[in-house]
Amino acid sequence: MAWLTLMFAGMFEVVGVLGMNRIKRDRNKMAYLIFITGIVLSFACLSLAMRDLPMGTAYAIWTGIGTVGGALVGMFFFGESKEWRRVLFIGMVLAAAVGLKLIS
Repeated sequence: MAWLTLMFAGMFEVVGVLGMNRIKRDRNKMAYLIFITGIVLSFACLSLAMRDLPMGTAYAIWTGIGTVGGALVGMFFFGESKEWRRVLFIGMVLAAAVGLKLIS
């Protein structure tokens, strides 16, 4: 259950990043609401997950999901670069997250 909660924490982190991007473009109340909601739910889920998972592992996975999720959303929805080196390093972040899961 802790791993599922951690996955939700990472997904809400991506929602918070989307909110940041929207604030950069619009600066309206909805943009701030998306950002704040995403970040609050992300931290809440992360704190719940850390009840059963080691802090270092949970934090690394959470930041990995947020980093990869934010990069993929940027690439697919906001026209950011899809250069092969960028995709390679995203794959390396994912490999590291899987490795942490396997040894935890």
